Amino acid sequence: MGNYYSKNPFDQSLIAEFDLDSPQILESKVLKASAYKPLKLNNRINKVLALAAYLQENRKSLAQSISLEVAKPLKESRAEIDKCIKLCQYYADSAEEILKTEELDIDGSKAYRSYEPLGIVLGIMPWNFPFWQVFRFAVPTILAGNSVLLKHAPNCQLCAESINEAFNLAGFSDSTYQNIRLENEAIATLIADDRIQAISLTGSTKAGKEVAQKAAFSLKPQVLELGGSNAFILHHSASISKAAAIAAQARLMNAGQSCIAAKRFLVPRTLELEFLEVLKEEFSSFKMGDPMLEETDLGPMARMDLKEKALLQMQESMALGAKLVLGGGGEGLFLEATILSEVKPDMPVFKEEVFAPIAAVCLYDTWEEAIALSNNSSFGLGVSLIGDDESFLMDQASYFKEGAVFINELVKSDPRLPFGGIKQSGYGRELGPEGLRAFTNLKTIYRAKR
Repeated sequence: MGNYYSKNPFDQSLIAEFDLDSPQILESKVLKASAYKPLKLNNRINKVLALAAYLQENRKSLAQSISLEVAKPLKESRAEIDKCIKLCQYYADSAEEILKTEELDIDGSKAYRSYEPLGIVLGIMPWNFPFWQVFRFAVPTILAGNSVLLKHAPNCQLCAESINEAFNLAGFSDSTYQNIRLENEAIATLIADDRIQAISLTGSTKAGKEVAQKAAFSLKPQVLELGGSNAFILHHSASISKAAAIAAQARLMNAGQSCIAAKRFLVPRTLELEFLEVLKEEFSSFKMGDPMLEETDLGPMARMDLKEKALLQMQESMALGAKLVLGGGGEGLFLEATILSEVKPDMPVFKEEVFAPIAAVCLYDTWEEAIALSNNSSFGLGVSLIGDDESFLMDQASYFKEGAVFINELVKSDPRLPFGGIKQSGYGRELGPEGLRAFTNLKTIYRAKR
């Protein structure tokens, strides 16, 4: 059997080593999940509230585990835990209303819409938001009455263990939520297992296609939240200083390692010089350093292969004419906050997802051109429209082929709002009422009038 290795990206020290599940251990976990009998909804809600209380009580140590393992600045790690608490509270407050059986009158007969659990749902989650990605999938899935098998990323198993412990200490049984550690070949076999009823994946587009293909063969529903190359569009009415502040946060959070980060910055040609100057100031204000320190704004990247890919995308784009405005260097796993200007649609930093703190600035002359540039992407996760003419921007939202349009705000997820993309960014929705019903059987019950 192989192993998972958890390393500190800041100093490359080994944190822990974890054994992969043997076929026998995996089978015992699947059997346990199969035997799960959901408690009444009010009992499930009480356990979710206990989970929120546990997160609040252990907020400091859990945030430190995130920063230690994936190099996210400590202030961002605390915000991630806080967001998980908010999610638990939202679903605890709204689950009963969202899942209630609805009665309809059909020509004098009675009909009912009922939301029933599917069974075992397999979750495959990434490392970049190691708590949030799991919680936004697992909490509504369990509240809906399902059991969860959770395969987390190999490099964040310390967080995976902490999450498993949190569910257990909140009172959820071993059959409700279980960690699994598998190689890719074993995951494919598990997806095909008749006892697995559905799959949720957050990850790369490549991984999404592989999972979708395997799940489709077994006719199993999936929710796929995949890559993104979000546009951040500056309207000519925008306040440059406010826009640059939002832009820096949208691009540099978690060292740019986020599917919903702003990656392509579309700027009116007349505002180019002013915007670049202020954006440079904002980017330069982010302090790079040890993610475990309070003053750090920008930590190292999670893995060397991620940094090398980003540098290659940057270098190939510069060879095609992009200009380096700021950054571009960094020792070890660090990559400085970087700005490229004169970016064109044929360059890698425009047409590919760049999972790093690199902003690609592209100019436009007309608003119609800005819309075309934004939609000129194989991804469709979200777009930010920035400007003081909000009524105009609201009117324009329908022209963007995205899962979300955020006006005067960076694209973000919120427990109360449906979240997901189109095109190569995946399908299905998490969060909001849709997230709670995602892994349910919508059953029609009809009773004829007598």
